[in-house]
Amino acid sequence: MNNIDKNIIQFIKKHHVLNLAVHGNNTLWTASCFYAFWQEKQSFIFLSDEDTLHAKLMTLNPEVVGTIALETRIVGKIQGIQFRGLIYKPTEEVLSYAKKIYYKRFPYAIGHHSTFWLLELTYIKFTDNRLGFGKKIIWEKIPLKDNSTL
Repeated sequence: MNNIDKNIIQFIKKHHVLNLAVHGNNTLWTASCFYAFWQEKQSFIFLSDEDTLHAKLMTLNPEVVGTIALETRIVGKIQGIQFRGLIYKPTEEVLSYAKKIYYKRFPYAIGHHSTFWLLELTYIKFTDNRLGFGKKIIWEKIPLKDNSTL
């Protein structure tokens, strides 16, 4: 597994809201979601009711894109990521650990009845003007080789 650049990790951990864009059935939609980051799985954990439009579209098409951005008027401090990934509902075993990570970050969400989702990152473009105007750091997940043909 290739590790995500430390500058990207630091940025992700400083923030808590991602903007998600989804599509399916010739419909586009966006949503803003509180997230916790599961670094070892290179994934965001978030909650969303299954009856929301974005959850219905994610179920139809798990390929999503999104952003996390720092709002600032100071050009030299602009930072943000654009990402691509795949969304799925975690299995019971994964869900147990995902809940621990999410509730540690958002303890007030304990007892809230909603569906947990994992967004497995496949691509990140991080813009960080603190490193130089328009400086970009790219991370892309290296696909696992199919061992069935070996």
